Amino acid sequence: MASQEEQFRRLALHDEEFIESALAMRLRCDGGRGLDPKTQALVRLGALLALGAAPVSYHWTVAAALDAGATPDEILGTLVAVAPISGIARVVLATPEVARSIGYDLDAAFEELDQEPTPPGWPGHWPAG
Repeated sequence: MASQEEQFRRLALHDEEFIESALAMRLRCDGGRGLDPKTQALVRLGALLALGAAPVSYHWTVAAALDAGATPDEILGTLVAVAPISGIARVVLATPEVARSIGYDLDAAFEELDQEPTPPGWPGHWPAG
């Protein structure tokens, strides 16, 4: 048996083998129980969002969804679909991690926006005078 420190590390890293062994359950989205692997991964992502899960859980689940054929639009659709149920605050909190998991750098996108002039009438745009 691994040391306590090693067990904490493996759990924090969402080590599939360790978790499956410790909890005696399968984590893979193998399409069991009537759902295809892609749908199962998207449902799991929705559940993780509702729970306010750790970032590593989002990364793992988004990777499973992408591997099963989900598109970035379907992942975004999952975020939008669960927002009214789980709360927009949880979805907003998770969005940067989910975006990072599909290769989208929100920090770079925000920096680009900061360089664009603010349209009239938007917050932060004050008329001269």
